[in-house]
Amino acid sequence: MHQLFAHSIPILVPEYCAAWRILQTIGEHGMTAKRIVVTGMGLVSPLGCGVEAAWTRLLKGESGLVGLPDDITEGIAAKVAGVVPALTEDRPWGFDPDRVVEPKDQKKMDRFSMFALAAAQEALQQAGWQPETDDTRERTATIVASGIGGFGAIVEAVRTTDGRGPRRLSPFTVPSFLANMAAGQISIRHGLRGPLGAPVTACAASAQAIGDAARLIRAGEADVAVCGGAEACIDRVSFGAFAAARTMSTSFNDDPTRASRPFDGARDGFVMGEGAGILVIEDLEHALRRGAVPIAELVGYGTSADA
Repeated sequence: MHQLFAHSIPILVPEYCAAWRILQTIGEHGMTAKRIVVTGMGLVSPLGCGVEAAWTRLLKGESGLVGLPDDITEGIAAKVAGVVPALTEDRPWGFDPDRVVEPKDQKKMDRFSMFALAAAQEALQQAGWQPETDDTRERTATIVASGIGGFGAIVEAVRTTDGRGPRRLSPFTVPSFLANMAAGQISIRHGLRGPLGAPVTACAASAQAIGDAARLIRAGEADVAVCGGAEACIDRVSFGAFAAARTMSTSFNDDPTRASRPFDGARDGFVMGEGAGILVIEDLEHALRRGAVPIAELVGYGTSADA
């Protein structure tokens, strides 16, 4: 049995698997690829902020799914979502934007970018990677995906335009909603000047970001990459739109923790959520040279359209 990463999920595969045969073929022809390892992880999720906090709650069987307020769901059949909780005394694992962005700067970016900044900070700290020279900054890529981007900023801009006129729009409206700004804000914050990208391939976007980042490293265009994804689009408009497409669960509104049930016979749709997940990945030799501890190895990646 050998370990292979497919869509960023570690899977044990037997030697007769087609994927393993491909890897064997590469080896037989002398084509050696750089080994890519994960050295840092960061998380903002409905289960809490921080990998350890979310993992602890998950092992306890706790859920981050909740019923949404009427100002979002009135007239909509779906009522449940995975919302990142706010920091409170009884929820020390909640999200506090003031810990991530100065209050005066919070109006300059959407919530999804703040989630990404928080997760990236945790991942970079665990990896022990803070490039300080031009060379290391230019050799660090930032590939952070978002399926929708700053949807909240767009909705707010429309409401401002309709209610107060376009002259009342913020000059930061556009950079707030651009899907690439999660990657952009991370790059700006940490001075990362390598390749930057932001896949927007819906539910596959974050997995594609990790794969694209690995390809950059294997191609020699970067030594390290900050990669993953962020989303924050729980709003009456987006919720209503997904409900109109009849894609969301509606049978467990009275018991939100049971609403998300993939591969279950009682599944009746997905549950919208928000958050961010960021990895620091790098060339194994680079990681070992600087004394970093590899957490996992990214062995393979593939992407294709299913139209």
